Amino acid sequence: MIPASFDYVRPSTVDEAVQALASAGEDAKVIAGGQSLLPVLRMRLAAPTTLVDLGRVAELRGVREDGDDLVIGAMTTHYDVQRDALVASHAALLKEATDTVADPQIRHRGTLGGAIAHADPAGDLLAPVLALDASLVLAGPSGRRTVPAAEFFQDLFTTALAADELLVEVRIPKHTGWRAHYEKFNRVAQAWSMVAVAVTVRTEAGVIEEARVALTNMGSTPVRASGVEAALVGVQASADSIAAAASHAAEGTNPPVDSNADVEYRRHLAQVLTGRAIAAAAGA
Repeated sequence: MIPASFDYVRPSTVDEAVQALASAGEDAKVIAGGQSLLPVLRMRLAAPTTLVDLGRVAELRGVREDGDDLVIGAMTTHYDVQRDALVASHAALLKEATDTVADPQIRHRGTLGGAIAHADPAGDLLAPVLALDASLVLAGPSGRRTVPAAEFFQDLFTTALAADELLVEVRIPKHTGWRAHYEKFNRVAQAWSMVAVAVTVRTEAGVIEEARVALTNMGSTPVRASGVEAALVGVQASADSIAAAASHAAEGTNPPVDSNADVEYRRHLAQVLTGRAIAAAAGA
């Protein structure tokens, strides 16, 4: 199907992009890598009046350190996130999850910011961003503001982004020395996750000192598994302690029901995958 007609703007700076969005009104759309938006346009599930293409905004790409934070530009591709030494050192969970995203072609075009702003609860990068306590920097006509990931994801495909704002940076507190694992279950290769679990832990002498756990596709937004985290802190990373912690994985969740799985099956998957992810991250 051919998309509906629209105006096309290709700014070269963040300020120009914000101005273009403000001028176009609430029916404008931003295109980053295009891996989620283009299929939607082709199916006419969206019909923007204006498309603002961020492909030329160089300041939105790259990874850098800023004190205790790792800062990743919103237009940084999945491919570049996978291969960045700073990400591997300070946000290993994000690299682990990015390795599982779709296929090499999509990872070369898709962007971290685009995936986050799209806010698909089955997407692989929302739960890691939540588990890592990331903050999202948004730019609009009134300047920039920073929103914690826990407040950014509001509902199915719905975020704190206003119609005239751009996601420009992802700021992640450094998790240097933390081990991580992303455990994903899908029916066929490269499909969306039925359920996935993002885990990162800091251990000392086999004891879990800190833990961060978040779930993919267990609600309309990514879900932080606080019960699992609390059960892990201060315990030896053994099979019994991990199983006990994983039993809390589905608490407070509201999984979707579709042709792949019902609520109870997804809750069962969450517990099983959480146990596997913790064991892998903790080296148990």
